[in-house]
Amino acid sequence: MVSTPRVDDNLRAAEASIAQAAAAGAKLVALPEYFCLMGHGDEDKVAAREADGRGPIQDFLAAQARRHGVWLVGGTVPLVAPQPDRVKNSVLVYGPDGARVARYDKIHLFAFSRGEESYDEARTITPGERVTSFEFAPPGGPRLKVGLSVCYDLRFPELYRAFAADGKAPDLILVPAAFTATTGRAHWETLLRARAIENLCYVLAPAQGGQHENGRATFGHTMLIDPWGSVVASLAAGPGLVIGDVDTQLIAQMRTDLPALKHRVL
Repeated sequence: MVSTPRVDDNLRAAEASIAQAAAAGAKLVALPEYFCLMGHGDEDKVAAREADGRGPIQDFLAAQARRHGVWLVGGTVPLVAPQPDRVKNSVLVYGPDGARVARYDKIHLFAFSRGEESYDEARTITPGERVTSFEFAPPGGPRLKVGLSVCYDLRFPELYRAFAADGKAPDLILVPAAFTATTGRAHWETLLRARAIENLCYVLAPAQGGQHENGRATFGHTMLIDPWGSVVASLAAGPGLVIGDVDTQLIAQMRTDLPALKHRVL
């Protein structure tokens, strides 16, 4: 997506893309970070925040999941935080019946300053505290463990290792993002492929990609990456879909051929 400062316009754009993905056979659909709002200023997302469990953005996600019978990942939605001038930047996951099955609050908050380009999410976002995963079971398909993360989280490999604290590594990692064009050109694909390789799993990273009305340029390059680190499908920029399969037999074969997860010491 290339989201705008208008929530209604963004939801209409997301609705069309969700319908297109479902018609193409997608069972899990993931939207990028800030899919519902790329405001003119950091305070815009505070003004658009919703209470946990109710609000037009959350209602939209639940209705779309139910209408199309898909697992829908809304990454991200601004939810109420304890501080009145901040939000939680939250990934919300809905099952095919429209019921919410998971919430992850972004833990690592982005900050970057170079010349006239400056960002500091901590000004308006309260960080999360817990890693979150969920079980995804498409009809007739195998059950997958899916780990949730957001954008800047990608730079912290320990977060992804924490998904396996229960003894089972994730089959799929989601990284909805709005990477800046500057940092994306340098690091985006390298970091995504590293997370897939070191965890021997798929990584799906739905991204904002283009020039936004607020003047911000996001890197795009939405990608699905397999456990060998190969890019299965990608889209460089602009609105559109990236569609691919998660092959659990490939995950199992990779973890047999290269049992790095069993060799971990620290």
